[in-house]
Amino acid sequence: MPANFEPLTPLRFLERSADVFPDKLAIVSGERRSTYREFADEATRIARALQASGIGPGDRVAYLSPNLAELLIAHFAVPLAGGVLVAMNTRLASSEVGYISAHSGARLLFVADELLPTVAGADSLGDVEEVIVISDSDVAPQDGGGPRRCAYGQFRGRGSLEPLPWTVDDELTVISINYTSGTTGDPKGVAYTHRGAYLNSLGELIHSEHSSSSVYLWTLPMFHCNGWCTTWAVTGIGGTHVCLSAVRPDLIWQLIDEHGVTHLNGAPAVMTSIARAPEAHPFGRPVTITTAGAAPSPTMIAELEALGAHVIHVYGLTEVYGPYSVCEWQPDWHQLEPRERARKLARQGVGMLTAQRMRVVDGEMNDVPADGITMGEIVMQGNDVMKGYFRDPEATEHAFAGGWFHSGDLGVMHPDGYVELLDRAKDIVISGGENISTVEVEQTLLSHPAVIDVAVIGIAHEHWGERPKAFVVLEAERVVGEDELIEHVRARIAHFKAPDTIEFVTALPRTSTGKVQKYELRQQAMAEQREGVTG
Repeated sequence: MPANFEPLTPLRFLERSADVFPDKLAIVSGERRSTYREFADEATRIARALQASGIGPGDRVAYLSPNLAELLIAHFAVPLAGGVLVAMNTRLASSEVGYISAHSGARLLFVADELLPTVAGADSLGDVEEVIVISDSDVAPQDGGGPRRCAYGQFRGRGSLEPLPWTVDDELTVISINYTSGTTGDPKGVAYTHRGAYLNSLGELIHSEHSSSSVYLWTLPMFHCNGWCTTWAVTGIGGTHVCLSAVRPDLIWQLIDEHGVTHLNGAPAVMTSIARAPEAHPFGRPVTITTAGAAPSPTMIAELEALGAHVIHVYGLTEVYGPYSVCEWQPDWHQLEPRERARKLARQGVGMLTAQRMRVVDGEMNDVPADGITMGEIVMQGNDVMKGYFRDPEATEHAFAGGWFHSGDLGVMHPDGYVELLDRAKDIVISGGENISTVEVEQTLLSHPAVIDVAVIGIAHEHWGERPKAFVVLEAERVVGEDELIEHVRARIAHFKAPDTIEFVTALPRTSTGKVQKYELRQQAMAEQREGVTG
């Protein structure tokens, strides 16, 4: 290897922090406390245990676990052993766990004991040879079928502290595979490289303003884009990870106060639950909240700022390592009225320092005018874009048509170069030939003080083709009529964009990463329409 080149890998992050901050608190997970020296030692031990279990270069190792220390350690241990980490969504059904296990070709599957019934319910786990159960017990429960089982403590005993190099020969080697939600078909495996993970981690550190004093609360699932690469990033900067296995507002506030949390990430729905929790109170110290997953409403941003939070809005997808862009703060925004500043912050912004410039293009891949009005598709390119879809060259070729990654998101380019997301291509409502952004309608409804959550979809209309319908969640004990909310929207945006009907619900169907499952709402609305016709 020449003296002026070394392949990039986030493995180096843990090696460095163990050298520089050996006795610093690295992990808080329940009653467990680990320093950076202990973090690195444990990653080495698990990596050696993986190798002793037959894991070699390129072999996939799957995890089905909430935000436990074991999953955080796996982000270093698995690639340190030469393997590829496959962190699965904890809300998956048994059939989905079986599909991902088989499609990824995982040889080992680690599962938290409370999720063992999900694994047991799968018809097949593909090539999985052994299931390692993460629990406090030294004995893994056996059910008599499927791969053999082993307790995590027993598995750990296969390892040693014999050093391994915190390096890779090729930075384009795959470090992890993250599966999409699969709402419109089978989940697709998104391949991340060591190089991409390294660079995106640096982007997270810069734009979420981390330092070695950071105390990061895991309100974001580690399985989602490897926690937006924050598993690696916070480790690299020498911050403290505070693990959180259940996203409950009361527990979040308890940990914020107990550990002096300075940073947390998550979807707008999670942020709203934090801001409106009974335990909510001014932070009393700087707390940086980075949000993404859906366009945050100006109302939510204003509420968090009122508690003293510094809100950072990022945008991306699984295919671009999580966040790709950031709504970069401008100095003169301090002078804006809070609501206007929140509207600026709700935009998706510009490519991060480690990413390329985002484009908004028409169907011929031409840039749309930067007028904040003309809609096009958001496309991306560069180091922060996936290597491709695992074992799916056709889908990869389609996603990279024209040499750019196609997000499927529709937006506009503002004159200042900031991108604003208007909708998913599949979610836009076309009414009488006019495009209606469901995001715009949702944000307008969220500006009503009684509304805490909302989703807007298009439903079939005999005359207009489609019309908007809203599903609304109200504050507890608040009573607001449909007509009042419709008039609230009409008073703020064009009348034709206002929903014709509003259905009040107690909760919206969401993925574990906070995205509303609009396809479920569409199916429900279509069933109601059919019943109305036949009833």
